Amino acid sequence: MKKKLGTLAAVGAVALLAAGCGEAPEAATGAGSGSATSGASDVKACMVSDAGGFDDQSFNQSGKEGLDAAVAELGIQEQTTQSSSEADFAPNIAALVQQNCNLVVSVGFLLADATGSAADANPDTQFALIDSTVEPARSNVKPLLFDTAQAAYLAGYVAAGTSKTGTVATYGGIQIPSVTIFMDGFADGVAKYNQDNGASVKLLGWDKASQTGSFTGNFDDIGAGQNTTQNFIQQGADIVLPVAGPVGNGTLAAAKAANAAGGDVKVVWVDSDGYNTVAEEDRPLILTSVVKEIGASVQDAVKSEVDGTFSSEPYVGTLENGGVSLAPFHDNDATVPQAVKDAVTQLQQDVIDGTITVQSQSTP
Repeated sequence: MKKKLGTLAAVGAVALLAAGCGEAPEAATGAGSGSATSGASDVKACMVSDAGGFDDQSFNQSGKEGLDAAVAELGIQEQTTQSSSEADFAPNIAALVQQNCNLVVSVGFLLADATGSAADANPDTQFALIDSTVEPARSNVKPLLFDTAQAAYLAGYVAAGTSKTGTVATYGGIQIPSVTIFMDGFADGVAKYNQDNGASVKLLGWDKASQTGSFTGNFDDIGAGQNTTQNFIQQGADIVLPVAGPVGNGTLAAAKAANAAGGDVKVVWVDSDGYNTVAEEDRPLILTSVVKEIGASVQDAVKSEVDGTFSSEPYVGTLENGGVSLAPFHDNDATVPQAVKDAVTQLQQDVIDGTITVQSQSTP
């Protein structure tokens, strides 16, 4: 049931997630229409966002889309609530449990502690947690994890092979495993390009060896993302990977301003295919995206609750199972050299075959 937003090359392109915040949870029932249907299941699947909200064009939005798809497919009930800050996590989860949700999906690493506590207090409720595990593991919590280093490795290779200035960059929102795993893979991809081609493309914003780099400190300060990106551009970067949810919109703004002044800056998006989620006018800025099939993993978790097969065994998305991928190049297909496309196609297969192992301290 896993759906691939990105697949391998075709026609020359590599294709590779109310009480607490003062609002009641939004509810819908059956087929995603908001009204009951005669064949609707008694199962209620629910979701709580992190502070980015469900319109973040990133992992919260992807999770919500997966939940909506499950509702449409299975005719179940749906309920959601958005968090404005970390203080909302625990009360929002509690509110959903009180609304008789059978499965509560928490979106993001930062909700791990609140989810674990809620699971302890409500052993008859099932939980799924995107981008993290709970420690210790609980029998009623299913982690939905993604080895995004694999796809980010391909993106790093593409960025290094496409850069005209010989400098690329990345930064994160908060230094947590679900963020740095992208940055690790991206760094290794740049290094691989340099190794294969005798090149010296520079990476700004992340040192994998020391695990130090640039972070805005949150996932909602778009201005910080814009300032960080402007600094990278001033240092010569022409391709930037923001791993920061909505903060990435600041990178788009900085790239747009630089290009209006005669530059040629591109952006590598994360979590979803940015070409399909950003404003239409910003699409030409998107070189490619490191995609996590969050929606498909949520849909599968909901289905397992409906059919009685739910388990706490972690789901791990990889290049092999289609859980992570490199998105098509879309408008920038002609920008990426054919030799780079060919190399990335082979690299992807090498990762799948195990010939190449992409390593990160945060690999699930």
